[in-house]
Amino acid sequence: MKTILLPTDFSKNSINAIKYATKLLKNEVCDFYILNVQKASSFISDDMMSVSSSTTIYSTLIDAAKKSITNIISGLKLKQHNDKHQFHSIVDYDNFIDSINQISDKHQVDLIIMGTKGASGLQRVLFGSNTARVMQRCHVPVLAVPDGCRYTTLKKIAFTTNHINLFSIEELQTLKDILALNNSKLYILHVADEHHLAQKQLQNMDFFNTYFPEATHDFIDVNKKDMFETVHQYIIDNDIDMLSMISEKHSFLDRLFTRHALETFAFSIDVPFLVVESSTINT
Repeated sequence: MKTILLPTDFSKNSINAIKYATKLLKNEVCDFYILNVQKASSFISDDMMSVSSSTTIYSTLIDAAKKSITNIISGLKLKQHNDKHQFHSIVDYDNFIDSINQISDKHQVDLIIMGTKGASGLQRVLFGSNTARVMQRCHVPVLAVPDGCRYTTLKKIAFTTNHINLFSIEELQTLKDILALNNSKLYILHVADEHHLAQKQLQNMDFFNTYFPEATHDFIDVNKKDMFETVHQYIIDNDIDMLSMISEKHSFLDRLFTRHALETFAFSIDVPFLVVESSTINT
């Protein structure tokens, strides 16, 4: 049984991610925990000032969120009729990241699936702030589903690496599971830049040949400033349905989150993005 955490703020893109999750895992026995995290300071308004003195703002917010999650679950059950899926409602009153970490530990969550929402024009960025923070600070694999992305069979999944660390099958088990679910073809994109380590690339090739023997390997040399555009173009040119990578120090993902926002305006992807944490990231 898989345990999946689905954070929601009841926005259109977060509901879309929930639907994507249930379709992606339609043939798997799953416990889905739908989570809404409330923060009082964000909701104090003129409407709240009219709440009767016998009802606290806290209980009003919690009750409304619980009702909204119940409605989501009812809609999913009505449309999908999937006996393999069990749904659970959680409403928390806490810091967003702390709540996700605590619930992930308590329920032994295997995967977090959440939506992303980008702006338009010069405000366009790769991820919304909540999704970025979850990827950075949570120790559970995260699948980010772009706003408006609809589930289709994942024929091609790309995994990109610049070989900072050696891999283990435990780290990539989620990727392996998704490949098996969809009978997907894996494309491994080896990115060589100033952090490229040839010795570890050779050792990782042995790893890939052992655990992903059918994968296609592509190798590119790229300047750091062109890395995002290069990977983006690779996704387009190869009709990639999902991108995956490990979060490592000095990796593509690490630099994505540390670079100035102006440098990431022009880069966006419109396919789901799976991020797993390296077992060596905190060593």
